[in-house]
Amino acid sequence: MGKSRQLTDQERDERRQRDRDRLESAARELLTSDGWARWVRVRASNGLGRYSLRNQWLISAEGARRGITPTYVAGFRAWLALNRVVAKGSKAIYIPAPVTVKDRDAGADETSEKRTFFRAVTVFDVSQTEVLPGMEPVPLSPPSEPITDDSHAHLLTPLENLAAELGYSVRQLPLEGGTEGWCDYERSEIVVNDRLPANAQVRVLVHEIAHSLGVDYQQYGRQRAEVLVDTVTYVVLAGQVGLDVGGESIPYVAGWGEAGELDAIREYAETIDRIARRIEDAILPAGARVPVDQPRELERAA
Repeated sequence: MGKSRQLTDQERDERRQRDRDRLESAARELLTSDGWARWVRVRASNGLGRYSLRNQWLISAEGARRGITPTYVAGFRAWLALNRVVAKGSKAIYIPAPVTVKDRDAGADETSEKRTFFRAVTVFDVSQTEVLPGMEPVPLSPPSEPITDDSHAHLLTPLENLAAELGYSVRQLPLEGGTEGWCDYERSEIVVNDRLPANAQVRVLVHEIAHSLGVDYQQYGRQRAEVLVDTVTYVVLAGQVGLDVGGESIPYVAGWGEAGELDAIREYAETIDRIARRIEDAILPAGARVPVDQPRELERAA
């Protein structure tokens, strides 16, 4: 088999521009409530949170064009390891993935230096797969537990430890009038209603820790700040740890930014993703997510 033809500089530039255009189109979909909700569900999915933010946008947008909301994507061989096979006729979703190779000197000999470039790889959503005959499919997400239970009590300690790392103490108090808790910036204190079941206390702690990580009313305004922390809470708990935090309703603010809407929506999505990863790192087992880095030219274009 002969070697494949190397691309010219012009062809590489054209391919990079197509990738930039595709990424910008995916980001623009966040400006609609439907597009925003699709991305949030993608980010909350157990099998998608491990991807980088911009790959999440691409997966969400490409899935929408195929009439699906992706929940778990993987390559063809990875699906076989999960006792599933990609169904015939399924259209792949393309995302960039890093490839590291050793440099070569003028004599075509390998050097100790390495460089990384990005190439398009194909992935498929679970909805595009079928269970291999005679095989038991590997579970792809944890079972969803009700907020009224105590199944996730083990997450309280790591969340309290995270709050301490951020300089906040956590106090459990019997609160009245339906108040679940709050974040006191001046006292560096998070208060949680101790009359709530453990799972509900976990939800309150995630919500208030998100506030403590910089999502305050002064910077964002009350409505936007609450949308951001509610979304972080949904992302972390609904998919990553299997806790039912309140149905399918995903908060959204129409007209996120009166000027520069695209820049604003990207900033909010990046804030949600960054804070969610910080909390996930504190409560999920090491290695639960393996981010896929984006090519830097796409980062700049986004």
